[in-house]
Amino acid sequence: SRVVVCAPGTHGRVVARRDRYTPYARHVTSRTRRVREMSAVDEVTAGLTTASLHEAADIDTKNNTGAEQIVTPWDVAGGADGKIDYAKLVNEFGCQVIDEVLIARIEKVTGMKAHPFLRRGMFFAHRELDQIVTAYENGEKFYLYTGRGPSSESLHLGHLIPFHFTKWLQDAFKVPLVVQLTDDEKFLWKDLKLEDARRLSRENAKDIIACGFDVRRTFIFSDVNYMCTPFYVNMLKIAKCVTFNQARGIFGFAGESNIGQIGFPPTQAAPAFPDCFPHLFGTDKKSLRCLIPCAIDQDPYFRMTRDAAPRIGGHKPALVESRFFPALKGESGKMSASDPSSAIYVTDTPKQIKDKINKYAFSGGRETLEEHREKGGDLDVDIPWKWLNFFMEDDQALASIGSAFASGTMSSGEIKKELIDCLSPMIAAHQSARSLVSEAIVDQFFSTAPRDFQSMFGALEGPPPTPTEGAEVSFQGSETRVAFGAPTGEETSDQNKSDEEIKVDADAPLSKNALKKIQKEREILEKKLAKAAEKAAAKAAAGGG
Repeated sequence: SRVVVCAPGTHGRVVARRDRYTPYARHVTSRTRRVREMSAVDEVTAGLTTASLHEAADIDTKNNTGAEQIVTPWDVAGGADGKIDYAKLVNEFGCQVIDEVLIARIEKVTGMKAHPFLRRGMFFAHRELDQIVTAYENGEKFYLYTGRGPSSESLHLGHLIPFHFTKWLQDAFKVPLVVQLTDDEKFLWKDLKLEDARRLSRENAKDIIACGFDVRRTFIFSDVNYMCTPFYVNMLKIAKCVTFNQARGIFGFAGESNIGQIGFPPTQAAPAFPDCFPHLFGTDKKSLRCLIPCAIDQDPYFRMTRDAAPRIGGHKPALVESRFFPALKGESGKMSASDPSSAIYVTDTPKQIKDKINKYAFSGGRETLEEHREKGGDLDVDIPWKWLNFFMEDDQALASIGSAFASGTMSSGEIKKELIDCLSPMIAAHQSARSLVSEAIVDQFFSTAPRDFQSMFGALEGPPPTPTEGAEVSFQGSETRVAFGAPTGEETSDQNKSDEEIKVDADAPLSKNALKKIQKEREILEKKLAKAAEKAAAKAAAGGG
């Protein structure tokens, strides 16, 4: 079995090169044990547990069935059975499975019970999450980074998964978060006007904010609005570390890929370095480590980022990676925004939720009720059961439902009702929260006004500040807007250096003359800005007179 990495529009025909970014494949067979014989919650959810991944990862490649699966940041499709082979992805991508020991460490250091997504293996793989936990145990700070590609008016439940988990991470570790909205990416890959992609960024931001993030330690930005010198400098440094052949091997770019697509990956990689956000974290590239919650299809971006990090003087970002949320009609990769019947949207009414689940949710029940009572339901394919594993918080109630359905005492209609009763109030609560998100609140989250660095970490006191309606807000980053109390450090210089010099000398400090030059340029810029402000004030006064 092999993973096919393809460029958008090639439908899996472009096979990735076997270079260091494309690890070798190993096969894993699915588990078929009857859940009716099990009792503990982790056994009831065996099809989703990390233990099964550890076992499957040891299966020899002689069991290879020859099926292909496609997993790229733009295309996801299962193998011959329509399912994603996650154990194979872990081996091919070179990441690690999150085990019970790591989960226990997270619970201990945060003082909070692990999120159901962690306990049940929805977020199942990582890159150096253990190192983030160790650093945190030693008193080091870090920040979170996640994102969203704004291509639809509203989000479906699959889109909410990373944000629900990121919200828990932020609350548990009490750290800041940056959320990237890739309006530029959607313009480059979709049949979408740039102005529409920019508008959708703000609309999608309202759904993200409705997940409960606190503006005092959350920054949301769209690429088109925020682009600034510190961000672009990191993009350039990353871009210079990656050859076209490497990019083609990682992402499957082909002759029909437009050059905007080929040049985009450094844009998604750059936010993993804190000096992209001077107004939040200051100008020191090593001031903070970064943890990125994402779906496993985003792993190629961050393998590239991690490879470039030490060569540009930064920390390698850590990743915590999730499975795909299965489509309502069956487990075959991602839910599709182009097929409304394959998804539940956060804008759906209770009636729409009920009708979609009853009509379209793929069932693991038998052909007749008599057969179902005799043989029991199949939890490996039942979508209501899989969705309940994501959204039902009560472990005991979940275990009871799983056992009842697997034994045949609970029918398909009854487990669908359990899902309807679980989702309806959750989506109604989201809709209520979103209705309170005004344009002024969105502006608050997008604002690049300098923050107080220390205040973004640890416990927050009182409610977040109320936004001022009609206030002028800047959404563009700037190297002159620097967070108060942020760590300071010496940048490395790569001007006029070759690729090899960057690799070897990435951590070399700037010379005294270079530092003096930077300071002089900053003073000149500040004087220009002051004069511009004076002219604007004089013009405004003259107009008022």
